[in-house]
Amino acid sequence: MVVSYSVPHALQSRLRLLAAALCMASLAVSAHALERVTLRNGFTYDCARREAVDPTHIRLYLADSTGAAADTNFIDLPATAIATVEPLPDPPKPTPSPAAQPQHASANVSDLLANAGAQHNIDVELLASVVKAESGFHTDAVSRTGARGLMQLMPGTARTLGVNDAFQPDQNIAGGSAYLDYLLTRYHNDISLALAAYNAGPGAVDRYHGVPPFRETRAYIARVEQEFIRRKRAALHSNDVASH
Repeated sequence: MVVSYSVPHALQSRLRLLAAALCMASLAVSAHALERVTLRNGFTYDCARREAVDPTHIRLYLADSTGAAADTNFIDLPATAIATVEPLPDPPKPTPSPAAQPQHASANVSDLLANAGAQHNIDVELLASVVKAESGFHTDAVSRTGARGLMQLMPGTARTLGVNDAFQPDQNIAGGSAYLDYLLTRYHNDISLALAAYNAGPGAVDRYHGVPPFRETRAYIARVEQEFIRRKRAALHSNDVASH
């Protein structure tokens, strides 16, 4: 049997202060490794370090794709809004493979992107823009969270897509382009939504009924779309020059 009772207002206030103090005690020390901070509303942030702003607020310095944090890239939150803080493991060191060797780095990536674009009816310049934003065309890239290869596939996603070795350019591009094709179909060819889902996951896009309010995700979309526009303009210019 569950017995319910009301807590006096003064005791409620003291309990809230105690909860805040305990949360501050666990968060006041700056982290020295990448951590995932989960809020009570379900939001998550990966931060490279954190520090107390005042007795009731925490500043999270958000991590970029390399795990670093700029002093200007931060968010301030009430300490009581934070549900959990968990350390993220260091990414596994890439196992050398033929795909990770220099001779495979760029020789056939353009052809692989062109073939994948034709197979999935995706503009090759969009695929190239995603690769540029994800890995900078480094076949052996590994993020702080363990995403791998040209299109930065997480191990679980890679397995689902039938990718056995994410460092193999052909497998990585095949899997990443198939996943982007799925997202474009799911969001009715809305490139911004598909990119948001590629970066933050479809669950986040569906939960917010659009692009989620994550600084990292919005910056990612802008980066890919700007690169896409740049590449399309360069392609048009090349075609104009060739025609004359």
